[in-house]
Amino acid sequence: MNSNHSGSTGHAPTRRIASRAAIATALAAVLGVALVGCGGQGKDSGQQGQAAASGEAAADNGAKVLWVGDSIAGAEAPALEAALKASGVGFKDASSDGGGTVVDGGDEITGKISGDTWKQLAGDIQSFRPTVIAYQVTTYDWGAQDKQRAAYEKLARTAKDAGAKLVLVAAPPIKIDEFYQKHEPQMRTAPKAAEEAAKNSGGAAVFLDSSPLWGTDAGAAKAQRSSDGIHNCQQGAAAFAKWFSEQLGRQAGFTPATVDTWAKGAWTGDARYGNLKCGS
Repeated sequence: MNSNHSGSTGHAPTRRIASRAAIATALAAVLGVALVGCGGQGKDSGQQGQAAASGEAAADNGAKVLWVGDSIAGAEAPALEAALKASGVGFKDASSDGGGTVVDGGDEITGKISGDTWKQLAGDIQSFRPTVIAYQVTTYDWGAQDKQRAAYEKLARTAKDAGAKLVLVAAPPIKIDEFYQKHEPQMRTAPKAAEEAAKNSGGAAVFLDSSPLWGTDAGAAKAQRSSDGIHNCQQGAAAFAKWFSEQLGRQAGFTPATVDTWAKGAWTGDARYGNLKCGS
């Protein structure tokens, strides 16, 4: 399902290229790293930086992350892929614009979306064979809290049966517009249900609260939302990738690559950010 909250179609490449130097400067300021131009190497990046820039893993450590969520997760994915591949972690972006939920809330929309998500998940598990399934709570995780919890518990069992760990991630705060307004109460209970599911999983799942990174106010600078109030631009994606790779490293037993090996890579020109009018 597609919606007007998707950030998947891009502007002309010339606009993105023109803004990449400014993006690199902003990323350096946000993350505290020294960057030498956009797409170039940091002064200490070496071969690992070259691998990250080309999208290749620096060294395979056996971990493979399947990233599942909606278009908000999709806007985080380019930086997350760069950060994890630079850390030697395999990555597959299975996020879905205008969808991605595993929760069937009992309505036509989530019934259709969740069915599609479960079908795609089964295929991705078979073909990609992840060691970690990371699910960011979506803006479509509607339904009563017990339905939310049941869906996350099913996801934990699915991950365990596949030999993978489930990592449930709270979504960032977003602007509640007319589309989301009637679902706001359900959106508030979803992370609570995810945390409960992780506690009930017997170690098959963990819950990561992202509020220390984003805060709880979508209008605050800390939330790093784009002009639409929902998705993030490159700076937010990089901040999330740094935070999440550190959290995941503790769970999966790997050392995250330093930020200057991946933060200035080609991912900053992803079409999503042009569509969101980032870096203009």
